[in-house]
Amino acid sequence: MASYDLIIKNSLVVLHDQEKPLAVDIAIKDGKIAKLEANLDSSQATETVDAGGKLAFPGVVDAHQHWGIYNPLDIDTASESKACAQGGVTTAISYMRTGQYYLNKGGPYKDFYPEVLEKASGKAYVDYAFHLAPLTTEHIGEIPELISKFGVNSFKIFMFYGSYGLHGRSTSQNEFLMIPEGERYDVAHFEFVMRAIQKARKEMPKIADNISLSLHCETAEIMTAYTKMVEESGRPKDLEAYHLSRPPHSEGLAITIASYLAHETELPNINLLHLTSFKAIDAAMKMTLAFPHVNFRREVTIGHLLADIKNSKGIGGKVNPPLRPREDVEALWEHLLAGNIDWVASDHACCREETKFGTPKEDVFVAKSGFGGAEYLLAGLVSETKARKLSYQKIAQLTAWNSAQRFGLNNKGAIAVGFDADIALVDPNASYVVKADESLSEQEYTPFEGFTINAKVTDTWLRGKKIFGNGNVIGTPMGQYQSRPTSR
Repeated sequence: MASYDLIIKNSLVVLHDQEKPLAVDIAIKDGKIAKLEANLDSSQATETVDAGGKLAFPGVVDAHQHWGIYNPLDIDTASESKACAQGGVTTAISYMRTGQYYLNKGGPYKDFYPEVLEKASGKAYVDYAFHLAPLTTEHIGEIPELISKFGVNSFKIFMFYGSYGLHGRSTSQNEFLMIPEGERYDVAHFEFVMRAIQKARKEMPKIADNISLSLHCETAEIMTAYTKMVEESGRPKDLEAYHLSRPPHSEGLAITIASYLAHETELPNINLLHLTSFKAIDAAMKMTLAFPHVNFRREVTIGHLLADIKNSKGIGGKVNPPLRPREDVEALWEHLLAGNIDWVASDHACCREETKFGTPKEDVFVAKSGFGGAEYLLAGLVSETKARKLSYQKIAQLTAWNSAQRFGLNNKGAIAVGFDADIALVDPNASYVVKADESLSEQEYTPFEGFTINAKVTDTWLRGKKIFGNGNVIGTPMGQYQSRPTSR
C-alpha cells in the first residue's frame, strides 16, 4: 500500500519563514502535507507529478472577496471560485451583509446566515469563509453566537454607508441597508460594534487572538461634498473624476476616527482594508505610532498595485475606494516593500457588463463599483519580483500566511507538514497578455485588459486534489466552509 496519495516532485517550494525556496518534494496524504524532503521515492505514492522546476507557493488565502454581490450567491460561488482556482487562490473569505445587494433582505443573522451557507454549499471549487457586517442593534447582540455557533470570527464596518451609497450619493440609508426606522448606521453604531466584539473577545479568551474587526475607511461627508463639486465641474466623468470625488484624505480621516474608536473601546485587533493612497497609508502608520497597543493590520489589493486611473481599461476600473494616480500606486509599493503592508487581497466582485455600466456608458458616476481580480493576484505579484526586488518569501507571507493567521485559518497558509495541501504552481518564466475572455470569471471585461504579466499559475491543488490545470478547473466543486478558528 502506498505511503502517500501524491508526491509533487521537481519544484522549488516557497516558504513563508525561509528566505530561499527549497528544492524538495512534497508528499501528501489524506489532504495534508505529510513530508517535505528531497528525492522522495515515487513508488511510495499513488500518484506522482513532475512540477518541471516551477515555484510551489502556498495556496492563496484571499481575505477580501464579494461573492453574490451582483449575481445570485449560488451562481457566483460556482463561477468566481473557478476564477480563484485559476489564480492559485485556494481559500476565499467573502464579505456578506444584509440589505440591498447580496440576498436583498434584512433581518437577524440567525435567519439570514444559514441561508447564505445553504446557497454556497456544494458550489465552490475552493474553500471559503465569510466576514459579516453588523448593521443593526440586533446584529450587535448576535456577535457571540456568530462566533461560537457559526465560526464567524471576523466582522466589518463600511464607514461611508452612514450617508453615502455603494456607488454614489444616497438619500435613504435605512432603505439601502434595510435597517429599522429609528436606527442609525453612524460613528456611534461603529463604537457599539467595537465594544461588542471586544466583550466577546474577553468572554472567549482561547480564541480572542483570532477575533478581529475590519474597516472600509472612507468619510461619507467628504465624499458627498466632493462628488457634488466634481459632477458640477463639467469635467469628463472618468476614473480620474471618481478619484477626485472620493479624495485620499477621506480615507485618512476615516482611518483616524476608526483608530481612536479602537483605542477608546480597547479593541486591539483592527484591519484597515484596501488602502489606496499615500495619505491613507500615512494616516495608518501615524495611528500605529499613536496607539501602539492596537494590533493593526493593513491591506492593499492587487488592483490598486497594478492599475491606476490612466492605465486601467475604461471605467470598468471603478471600485471603492477608487483607483488612484500612479504616484499613489508607487507609494503603496514603497510601503509594501518596507514591510508596512500585511496582506494583498483581490477585493474580487464579479460585475457583468449589463450590470456594471449605466447610461451613458462612459459616465463613471452611473456605473457600479467593483471588479474581479483573484485570477491575477499571485501571478501579478510574482511578475513584479524582478522590477521591485520583491522576494518569493514575502509573496508567500502577503498572499497566504499573514491572512490565514489573522483570520483563524490555522490549517492554511503554508507548505508545511500537517497543513492542508493547498498548493499553487507558478511558472516565473511564462509571460502572457491579460484578456478578459481567457478568465474563468463570468465578468466579460477587466481593467487589466492588455496588461502583460510575467508569471503564470499553471496548477492548483486543494487539500491534495487537483482543481486547476491546463487552463481549466478539474473535477466537481469540493470547496468546504471553514468554521473558524480551524485546527490542524
